Amino acid sequence: MSGLSLYSVQSILILDSQGNRIYAKYYQPPPNVLGHNQHAAFTSFRENELFSSLKKQEDFEKRLIKKTHKQDSEVMLFENKLVFYREYIDLTIYLIGDPNENEIILQTSFNALKNSLELILNNGIDKKNVQENYDMVLLTIDEIVDNGIILETDSQTIASRVSKPPTNDNQLPLDFDKGLLGAWGFAKSKLQERLQQGL
Repeated sequence: MSGLSLYSVQSILILDSQGNRIYAKYYQPPPNVLGHNQHAAFTSFRENELFSSLKKQEDFEKRLIKKTHKQDSEVMLFENKLVFYREYIDLTIYLIGDPNENEIILQTSFNALKNSLELILNNGIDKKNVQENYDMVLLTIDEIVDNGIILETDSQTIASRVSKPPTNDNQLPLDFDKGLLGAWGFAKSKLQERLQQGL
């Protein structure tokens, strides 16, 4: 665990049962941010250039879905990557990190991801529901991980941030009845003044 880094997540994937992408985001830490020891944690990540092109990413995803489909575990070491996954009816959610990272932090982040999605997607996690609520799924992922950095792990907090409707605190409430009656009263008084001045 000597290679611990702030950039702990390498990828978050949502794949359908055939291995096609529903969502895929690969994170790579900026080279100027990592120190010498932290850089060692991502050596295999960069040397293999596994995620450097779309074709390599899709090939990795196809191999990953074949390996994890119909498995009983939720964590595995795959191609020198620590993979956390959960299979649902017609899709699988993945969180991928370096094997030198803290497994508990990655597991907590993955649990936050799947629990937040379960809270937000009321009708259950399936391909159709994820596609219909894609904006909320993206917001959920962005609340948990940004550029490979874990930001939040409390699923209740994440769900409340994502699903909370915007508040209109800065707008003044308008009472149309009072507004119309006030305008009518003002116009009536001005008309009476004009009529009295004219007589």
